[in-house]
Amino acid sequence: MARLILLNKPYDMLSQFTDDSGRATLSTCIKEPGFYPAGRLDRDSEGLLLLTDCGKLQQEISNPNYKLGKVYWVQVEGLIDDEALRKLAAGVMLKDGKTRPARAIELQSPSLWPRNPPIRERRNIPTSWVELTLFEGKNRQVRRMTAAVGFPTLRLIRHSIGPWNLGSLQPGESRLIEV
Repeated sequence: MARLILLNKPYDMLSQFTDDSGRATLSTCIKEPGFYPAGRLDRDSEGLLLLTDCGKLQQEISNPNYKLGKVYWVQVEGLIDDEALRKLAAGVMLKDGKTRPARAIELQSPSLWPRNPPIRERRNIPTSWVELTLFEGKNRQVRRMTAAVGFPTLRLIRHSIGPWNLGSLQPGESRLIEV
């Protein structure tokens, strides 16, 4: 039976166990030996990161051919509109090609932990939230997609991957399950 760790990766932490530059890594939160990330989250992104001790499960989680949807909660600069949501859902042309179709809906401001440091706020520019479900994983894809439709990302939280979600995990907390 494979084991899986669900981790709420904090902001400003690398999705790896070592770093020669002294930056925060997964070793701060994960003490269980033999686990490896199934995918990654950028240093400036937060939320669900899955780690497993099973190579086959790691491949199934990471490979877009298995079509595990990844749900992101994205705080963007400006008030998101229907046209931008339609473009995000249809797929956006990026420098490395068009993204696959996604699900994009406006999201009411979720109840979340505070981010340290807080996002930048501009007095005259409101923000809004989008729930974006992707079925692929290009480098910094969510940030590039929202920027391409005119709404730069301010905060990015991965809420779920396939059947697994953050639940009540706070930043740095993890839960071990058998699958």
